[in-house]
Amino acid sequence: MSNKQGAVSELQIAHPAESITADYTTTLSQVLTQLDGKQVAQLVATLLDMKAHNGTLFICGNGGSAANAIHLANDFTFGIHPQGNALKVESLAANSSVLTCLGNDIGYENIFSHQLKVKANKHDVLLVLSGSGNSENIINAIAQAQALGMTTVGILGFKGGKAKPMLDQAFHFDVQDMQISEDTQVIIGHILMKALYQELKDV
Repeated sequence: MSNKQGAVSELQIAHPAESITADYTTTLSQVLTQLDGKQVAQLVATLLDMKAHNGTLFICGNGGSAANAIHLANDFTFGIHPQGNALKVESLAANSSVLTCLGNDIGYENIFSHQLKVKANKHDVLLVLSGSGNSENIINAIAQAQALGMTTVGILGFKGGKAKPMLDQAFHFDVQDMQISEDTQVIIGHILMKALYQELKDV
């Protein structure tokens, strides 16, 4: 074997995970430059006003977004104020018995809207988490919230879908990637948690 052949055989071939990691982190960083702190401050004010009126934050989403809804409900219940002066918050995706009942009896498209019809009022806020913004159960939830006079907020990816023009406040990240869209949901949620902690820590 020649020296040249030996050198070629010793070359390290990059693992695909290396390029995926570089591409993913670059895209996520670029997407996050679309986030406006003034928008976040506006939502903080909305949630504080909701709290002052004894309102509840309802969060919903499908799939990974459903898991994020549960995650953020935890953060807003405890992380904002570990001593107990946090937000009243409920993930509409959390109760499997309710979800399977409603999905079976009145259709999956109504699993969130029906819960709002039963539980919510005009002092509450709906936060929808959706990559596409087109899921029928998300659209129906927004419509039900509007009918009740609730404030509606969404964190959306892709083109924003049908949900974007319906919402009172939309955090829209124009990215064609579901995983990064879902990342933005948790990131905004964590920023909100920290901001609300600062607002409420001495109260």
